[in-house]
Amino acid sequence: MRRIIVFMMGLLLVLSAAGETRQSRAGVARATFDRVYDKVFGDQGASLRYDVNIIGIYKTSGTIWYKGKKQRFSDERVDTWNDGRTAYMVYRKKKTVEIHDANSDKKDKYSGKFKFSLDDFDYDMEQQKDGLLLKLKQRKGAKGTIKEVHALVDAVSYVPKHVRLKVSFFWTTIKISNFKSGGLSDQLFVFPRSKYANGYKFVDKRSSSK
Repeated sequence: MRRIIVFMMGLLLVLSAAGETRQSRAGVARATFDRVYDKVFGDQGASLRYDVNIIGIYKTSGTIWYKGKKQRFSDERVDTWNDGRTAYMVYRKKKTVEIHDANSDKKDKYSGKFKFSLDDFDYDMEQQKDGLLLKLKQRKGAKGTIKEVHALVDAVSYVPKHVRLKVSFFWTTIKISNFKSGGLSDQLFVFPRSKYANGYKFVDKRSSSK
């Protein structure tokens, strides 16, 4: 009987230690992801080139700049400026400038499809030969549209290299290059209205204009 009790106590200690290890790894993974997230979206600002592939159906590439709530990006069809209050979408082919509220999901057809809270996920990470793979899986009951995130980052600098997002049942792949953190002027996010004063049609879609 004593041997059984000793064995059971030992087993409980092993299971407890394993649980603590998983919790510790999850905590480290969350802290690492927070660090990467701040490197991209923090107040210091960041820029990067992206190549997006949505299950082979939609592909695009361009350059994007972030600084806190401000954003600017440019791809093969559109140039945008978002100063944190107002977003301007310049469609070059249509010679049209759409004006939106900064946080509107109607800015483009993909804006509302990639939403999540950092607290929506369970976190894990693993070392790979080309960096750290951060793995996020949505918890039950979470309402965000992103179900899973696999983010490969440099193991030393935490610079993002590659991100895969699972939205509903499909995966979106984003390759990241030319990443730079900091050194962005607020002027970069101000829409240069005079450049489009002639030859462009302005369409105001802000809620305050209705």
